Amino acid sequence: MKQGVYPASITPFDSKGTVDVSTIARLMAWFQSGNCSGVVLAGTNGEGPSLSAVEKRDLVKTAVSLANGMEVVLGVSTPSITEAVWLCKQTYQAGADAVLLMAPGYFREASEEGVAKWVEEVMDQSPIGILVYNFPKRTGWTFSPDMMRRLAKHDKMIGLKDSSGSAENISSYASALTGTGKAMYVGDETLLVSALANGWTGTISGAANLLPSWLSQIVLEWTTDQESAKVKFKLVEPALAAIRACLQPASNKRVLAEMGIIPSDDVRLPLEQVTRDAVENALRRVQDLTAK
Repeated sequence: MKQGVYPASITPFDSKGTVDVSTIARLMAWFQSGNCSGVVLAGTNGEGPSLSAVEKRDLVKTAVSLANGMEVVLGVSTPSITEAVWLCKQTYQAGADAVLLMAPGYFREASEEGVAKWVEEVMDQSPIGILVYNFPKRTGWTFSPDMMRRLAKHDKMIGLKDSSGSAENISSYASALTGTGKAMYVGDETLLVSALANGWTGTISGAANLLPSWLSQIVLEWTTDQESAKVKFKLVEPALAAIRACLQPASNKRVLAEMGIIPSDDVRLPLEQVTRDAVENALRRVQDLTAK
């Protein structure tokens, strides 16, 4: 996995409610123009739980054909080992680069050992590298640093994403993976500078749907001019706060539609569209940065 920014891409839908392939092409071009290292599909921002396994398979095939050098990662969020492995195999056959595997969230009573064995079973059967995804807000489960250290011994674990919002995880996960060569991506963009200072690889970011160029500059500049990267981050912070204050992914779709990057802000039930008023602050701040 590369250093840099991977937008946690929204999934566009057409007027019939099906995945809009032509708009995926526009999104991929938008991310490439922002110097993104890759793209993550069917995650939380991509309404992954609202997509069928077949739709995810077709989505990753389409994205690979349009990636033009960017890496492609498929989000996998299911408590079914059979479905998770099937999606890993389909992602591999499509020529993508990795999957982002969320913990099995339904069985909240599962033990740490049970969850560890679940992840290891998927990795044992997967032909493709796996990023382990820590997102306790959605799963009710938190990967401890010791568990990350254990999973990192598996050759199919190529890294992690942390969307816990925990500043403590920035240092503890880095310590757990020291010397392993595994990639580390932060999901909470407000912790980006802290993550980079602790040796993290970059970010898999919902806000990168709207600010791909700015976030990419910050991450890629970090290795050559940290002070400049910090200045850019200060400029971006108010926009990040405004974006994160909105209901994602519906708000991201609305801002993208207002900017003319996608034609429709349709979401799938149970999510609902948001009004322009609801995203006004985020839209204004994103437009101001885009104009600079």
